[in-house]
Amino acid sequence: MTDAPAPARGRRKTLVGHVVSNKMEKTAVVQVRTTRPHPLYNKAVRREKKYYAHDDSNTCRIGDLVRIAEARPTSKLKRWRVVEVIERSRE
Repeated sequence: MTDAPAPARGRRKTLVGHVVSNKMEKTAVVQVRTTRPHPLYNKAVRREKKYYAHDDSNTCRIGDLVRIAEARPTSKLKRWRVVEVIERSRE
């Protein structure tokens, strides 16, 4: 029997996206755009997905570029938290 190496702890996934809504209390909706090649034609296909992220200090504004990280579930839909605001919106 061989012992498999244990997976590294504390390495959480991070994503970068734009805030599309901040209407909820301590929550920001972040839209993340990814590109991946089409399986048959290899053309780059854009995908967009929205994530509900916990914003403890309510600092995110619509249009901000933010980094979010995986977290334990905060509510029914929130499984991410805002780590930092990379760039403020121009508005």
